[in-house]
Amino acid sequence: MKLSRTMRWLGLVCAGWVALAAAIPSPARLSLKSASVLVLDQWTGQALVEKQAEAVVPIASLTKLMTAMVLLDAHLDPNELLTITEGDKDDLRHSRSRLPVGTRLPREQALLLALLASENRAAHALGRTFPGGLPTFVEAMNTKARELGLSGSRFEDPTGLSSGNVATAWDLARILEAAYRYPEIRDFTTRPGTTLQSGRRSIQFPNTNALVRNPRWNIGLSKTGYIEEAGRCLVMQAMLANRPVLVILLDSWGKYSRLGDANRIKQWLEARLDR
Repeated sequence: MKLSRTMRWLGLVCAGWVALAAAIPSPARLSLKSASVLVLDQWTGQALVEKQAEAVVPIASLTKLMTAMVLLDAHLDPNELLTITEGDKDDLRHSRSRLPVGTRLPREQALLLALLASENRAAHALGRTFPGGLPTFVEAMNTKARELGLSGSRFEDPTGLSSGNVATAWDLARILEAAYRYPEIRDFTTRPGTTLQSGRRSIQFPNTNALVRNPRWNIGLSKTGYIEEAGRCLVMQAMLANRPVLVILLDSWGKYSRLGDANRIKQWLEARLDR
């Protein structure tokens, strides 16, 4: 029986990616600056690049992807107004925020700011106003982690400010895969920016991942993170060489090195597939 043209094409593509994976050098030869790296073919689940991907490490604001999934799973009213309170301020690290105390905003907009701009006050308010309060929300985060089979993950707060929020790169690949099933998360994490009207003021919030504004990138989901213990982190779902790929970059030592690593991975994969 003859194979259809589509089946033959898929066979050639898969064969090409198997050959590519077999030829993958060590991450050191890619000059990657992130301490933990995983690049996963989303179609086959095959690791294309792997570096200390089993290490359990703090994940900072990558936590907010789990926060978003737990919130969306609860099907709460997206238009309910939340108020940013003094209790939502970061008393652990005293990080700055562009979201003033007293701001009233719909729950959906708070989620948008938490994902797009990594707003900690917004993320904390989402957990605080969850039915049962913050302890119930954190418990739900850890329950979700168990449901996803995340053996190396643990969550202590919805913002990622706690260094006790930990995972492996492999765990984060599962989180990315699960989060990608939520249209709201795909939408909110890939917008270039948003504007909040606070009284007479218009406050601009750019996306914390500059790559979403780069026309050379086709990104389907994105999240950044940073605390001192976690270093600079970046996770993405993106099309690289016409293939859906999950990219996890953890503990990058320089402010821009996680973006540099992402671009090096993109160039490396596309150069080899185009040969």
